[in-house]
Amino acid sequence: MRTHARTHRRSARVEYSLPRDPASPGRARKLTSAFLARAQDRAVAVSTERADDAALIVSELVTNATRHGRSPCRLRLRVADDLVVVEVYDSNPAHPRIHALTDDGEHGRGLAMVRHLARRLDVTSATEGGKTVRAVLAG
Repeated sequence: MRTHARTHRRSARVEYSLPRDPASPGRARKLTSAFLARAQDRAVAVSTERADDAALIVSELVTNATRHGRSPCRLRLRVADDLVVVEVYDSNPAHPRIHALTDDGEHGRGLAMVRHLARRLDVTSATEGGKTVRAVLAG
């Protein structure tokens, strides 16, 4: 007889709808920090450094979504075992472009920074139109 050990995956997830408003990135940062702090209370380990990286990534992605989207954006956060996943949906179907970092550039650096901080960064077209930008960070 064979027995299978079940692993219990500790996880937490949340979703927020944010208006197309200049204040949304700041609100998203606060929501992310609060969510990750609650996740730690539930024994889902997220280091302080990773929580700071996640809040910065959320700020960049929500800024892009509220700046270029045509409606409110959705922010999804998930913590599972050693991963933090950030997903931001917006209604604009155009995929973002990552620009090269330059010393004198004032815009276009955000996604390059996100790509640097995240283990993985991808963009998928949504069936209802728009897109989801996903960043995966090690916990």
